[in-house]
Amino acid sequence: MNWQEERDATLCEARCVVVKVGSAVLSTGSELNLPVLDNLVNQLAVLSRQGRRVVLVSSGAVAAGRTALKKLPGEPAAVGLSGKQAAAAVGQGRLMHLYDNAFAERGILTAQVLLTRDDLKNRTRFLNIRNTFSELLNWGVIPVVNENDTVSVNELKFSDNDNLASLLINPVEADLFVNLTTIGGVLDANPLETPDATIMPCIEDVRALNLDTLCGGKTSVGTGGMYSKLLSAHRVAQLGVPTAILPGCEPDVIPRLFAGETIGTWVRPEQRTVSRRKYWLAYQADPQGTLYLDTGAADAVRNHGKSLLPGGITEVHGSFEAGALVRLVYDRETVGVGLSNYNAADLLRIRGLKRHEVAAILGDAHYPEVVHRDNLLLDAAL
Repeated sequence: MNWQEERDATLCEARCVVVKVGSAVLSTGSELNLPVLDNLVNQLAVLSRQGRRVVLVSSGAVAAGRTALKKLPGEPAAVGLSGKQAAAAVGQGRLMHLYDNAFAERGILTAQVLLTRDDLKNRTRFLNIRNTFSELLNWGVIPVVNENDTVSVNELKFSDNDNLASLLINPVEADLFVNLTTIGGVLDANPLETPDATIMPCIEDVRALNLDTLCGGKTSVGTGGMYSKLLSAHRVAQLGVPTAILPGCEPDVIPRLFAGETIGTWVRPEQRTVSRRKYWLAYQADPQGTLYLDTGAADAVRNHGKSLLPGGITEVHGSFEAGALVRLVYDRETVGVGLSNYNAADLLRIRGLKRHEVAAILGDAHYPEVVHRDNLLLDAAL
């Protein structure tokens, strides 16, 4: 199929859709844009009435909090990490109240879900989250998801809600990821350098894009930007899920997409997909260290489905424990990420050695592989 046929087939068959909306779409810069929020709710209600399961990942708590704080004497600045977290605490309930009322007017029940990255990193909690979403969606409830900004710390943050939404694609088993942005779609060049850049209706292979060249900086209101949207699209493409990047401030863009209109940018999924388990282990946390490979190891891992052995490691960077996620690098390019069977200290002792040499240093109770191929994801979108 060409991309239009693939898009139309996906839209016809999609039973679960994750929709992400950021602060830049929902906010005027100083306060929430209520008409945009109401129209978004109406669009999702249309999908729900069609029998589709809908998950909404929504930013906007900090913006809603800042709007409320304007009523206080002196108008607190809400700057810095603690100020933003406090503003989120003020605004999250207000944001949810707006969503709850707007969906209720259309006969739809909502559920608030606040997450930290640690919730998805912990396998038991991950499975509990999957079961909870399954029940909510079976009931026809629309979960409204946001990062739990009030308690999140840098080590446990998703970095932005694009990332959070891409990770939720896995437990809710979504068929489509819709990411709303402030522009018409993905431009074919950096608009700061090429003012006449045009929107790409389709991205055939998101892996082939040079995101550093293509994308400018992050948006001023939110923490994402087109870079994070395309990085998230790359991730979900590995699960076989396409992404539609749409102009979120335009009315009724989602129903228009489902009605067959060519709007925004369609990001095609990969044909060779990864397992949901590998997807989870690759993206549940940031890599804690880096292993540099020689030519033979890089070829064996990349092209022959082999595990990484101690002899193929030339350098070890970082401090990490056994079981940590590490990045594999060859010639300054990331080969993939995987779970290390060894801590950094032991790897420094055995890198470049053959199996019998490793046994002489660590004894017989050691793993033959540093990263087993079952715990390795190639071409990870980091």
